[in-house]
Amino acid sequence: MNRITIRGGTDQPTINRHIYGHFAEHLGRCIYDGIWVGEDSPIPNTRGIRNDVVAALRRIRVPNLRWPGGCFADDYHWKDGIGPKAQRPRTINMWGKVVENNHFGTHEFLDLCDQLGCEPYICGNVGSGTVQEMEQWIEYLTADGDSTMANLRRQNGRDAPWKIPFWGVGNENWGCGGHMTPEYYADLYCQYQTYLREYGGNRLMKIAGGYGGSDNDGSGLDAFMRHITNRRHRVRTDGVSLHYYVYLRHAQEHSATEFGEAEWFTVLNMAAQIEQAIAQHAAVLDRYDPEKRIWLIVDEWGTWYPAEPGTHPDFLYQQNSLRDAVVAALTLHLFHAACDRVRMANIAQTVNVLQAMILTQGEQMILTPTYHVFDMFKGHQDATRLAFDLECEAYTSGDKSLPAISASASQNAEGTILLTLCNLYPSQDVTLDCELRDLAVSGVTGSILTADEITAHNTFDQPDRVQPVPFTGAAIVDQQRLHIELPAKSVVALTLT
Repeated sequence: MNRITIRGGTDQPTINRHIYGHFAEHLGRCIYDGIWVGEDSPIPNTRGIRNDVVAALRRIRVPNLRWPGGCFADDYHWKDGIGPKAQRPRTINMWGKVVENNHFGTHEFLDLCDQLGCEPYICGNVGSGTVQEMEQWIEYLTADGDSTMANLRRQNGRDAPWKIPFWGVGNENWGCGGHMTPEYYADLYCQYQTYLREYGGNRLMKIAGGYGGSDNDGSGLDAFMRHITNRRHRVRTDGVSLHYYVYLRHAQEHSATEFGEAEWFTVLNMAAQIEQAIAQHAAVLDRYDPEKRIWLIVDEWGTWYPAEPGTHPDFLYQQNSLRDAVVAALTLHLFHAACDRVRMANIAQTVNVLQAMILTQGEQMILTPTYHVFDMFKGHQDATRLAFDLECEAYTSGDKSLPAISASASQNAEGTILLTLCNLYPSQDVTLDCELRDLAVSGVTGSILTADEITAHNTFDQPDRVQPVPFTGAAIVDQQRLHIELPAKSVVALTLT
């Protein structure tokens, strides 16, 4: 028997909308072709930014967007991306070794955020930059007085300062951001954050690169936190980042679209292990911050397979199948479960890179199965998480097993409940009995994302092969009970009124 009991009337945290954040890096065709086509492009655009991509992202209520990287951030010098485009320097983007014309810079990124209605998350350059460079970027962006940097912003067409809520002090400083020890990065973090000034009422959330990665046990973060804490004046950090990929880039047997059940299970099992990474890092933060004021920010996460055949291997372009949709649902559920500490996350990446929301090809655009999960789950944003108990059978492969069902539930300010579920079995339907305590249901509607094959994905020839359709497999037994039939390899979203 598979059973879920959802409880109302308990003190539960809010699922911060920023958990549904995104990440756009100057990598491959994410920015150029994916987001930016230029003002003179025949592709419909607003000031150079693709209208179709903006409309799609607005639909899923993108709450924040991280930019310019990623590894690119620690090779990016912001002054290259301001002023008249014809006068911007042409530089080498080392992540693909291609020419970067810098036509998409600070003003263009913040225009994109305005069009999306989202908050900007800027990652500053620690690896190859200077304290002065980062300090001046903050002044350029947010100062409202008569200063050289503020006047330079006005000269470039923006009179009023921007509000910048999120600021990353470097990226992956244990790796591509400088190959630093946690202690060395901690010293640099203390130095850099000292000069991140707050002008005109703008409050910066200062985000440390942490010291993590998929294989990290929290010991690096512990060293970092200890090093910034044990000094004469404790240094402020508002968030620390954690990166977690289902990383199979060099495993040639793991194609994005050609796989069997063994590879299906391997990927889901690796995705589920993010729960342990979160727990290890949260335990470290609990020792230094028992009040839970510091956000744990998973600002890069997703699947990472070998690049699509025929594409540049460093551009990280990959297809996106039903399996990736299940990974997204499972991961978001785990973020919800830890939302007292995980307050923000950024899937990698928005367009044409890794586990993208959107793929483009010239004028064409398709939405991926992962996009549809974000659309189905958007009702969880800023809703109150509901406590629940889930008893379900195990999905086993070899000596490893996973719960066959993943779930999450929340209630919004109007009292509507969103229950999201996924059946991890690739070929076995399951039934689920749902009991409500201190809650009542009078109506249920839903949508389901599934397909005939686990490898199903959308292409430019078949853009709608994997998309949500109405779900009729949930029946009300009485005001406090539902009976749900979950098809194999499916993601389901139920709205209970």
